[in-house]
Amino acid sequence: MALISEHIEGDTRDRILEVAERLFRVIGYQKTTVGDIAKELRMSPANVYRFFESKKAIHQAVAQGLMGEVELEAQRIVARPGPVLPRFRELLTTVNRMNTERYVGDSKLHEMVEIAMQEDWDVCVAHIHRVTETIGAVIAQGVASGDFEAPDVPLAALCTCTAMIRFFHPQMIAQAANKPGPSIDQMIDFVIAGLSPRH
Repeated sequence: MALISEHIEGDTRDRILEVAERLFRVIGYQKTTVGDIAKELRMSPANVYRFFESKKAIHQAVAQGLMGEVELEAQRIVARPGPVLPRFRELLTTVNRMNTERYVGDSKLHEMVEIAMQEDWDVCVAHIHRVTETIGAVIAQGVASGDFEAPDVPLAALCTCTAMIRFFHPQMIAQAANKPGPSIDQMIDFVIAGLSPRH
C-alpha cells in the first residue's frame, strides 16, 4: 500500500513540475503563482504546498530538471566508445546547444535562469560542478589515450569550463550573440591545443 501511495505522490509531484514549467514558459516565472499552478491541476494551493514548501522550491526543481537533461546528455557522450577528440568536441558543443535552446531562445525561461543566477542557488552550483566533472572524465580518457596531456585533470576541466563560459553560461550566450569574438569551433580548437601533448 505504501508503494502505491509513493507512486501516486511521485506522479503528482511530476505533474506539478510539468505544469509549472509550462506556465513559466508561457506567462513567466514572476507572474506565475502557486494558485495558477494549482488551478491548472484542479487542486488546491494547499495540496501543491504538500509537495513543495514554496514557489521558489518549485522553481528550483524545474531548473534542476532542465539542467539535469543537459548533464545526462553530456554523460552519454562521455560514456560512448570511440575516439576522444570528436567526443570532446561534441560534449562542448552539446552543452552550448542545449543551453542556447533552453534559455536564450525562450525569454521567459531566460528570466527564470537570471533569477536562479542572482539568488545563487545550490542547484546552479551543483550543475556547474557536475558539468565540470563530466568534462574532467573525457579529459581523463584523453590522457589515457595519449590525446591530451593534463597532469592535473580537475584543474584542466575547470580551465576548460572557464574558457567555454561565453558558450555555456545562458546570460553570456545571450549577451555575446552579436558581439565579436571566436566561434565555438575556434574556442574548442584553442582548448584542444592547450590540452595536446607538448612533444
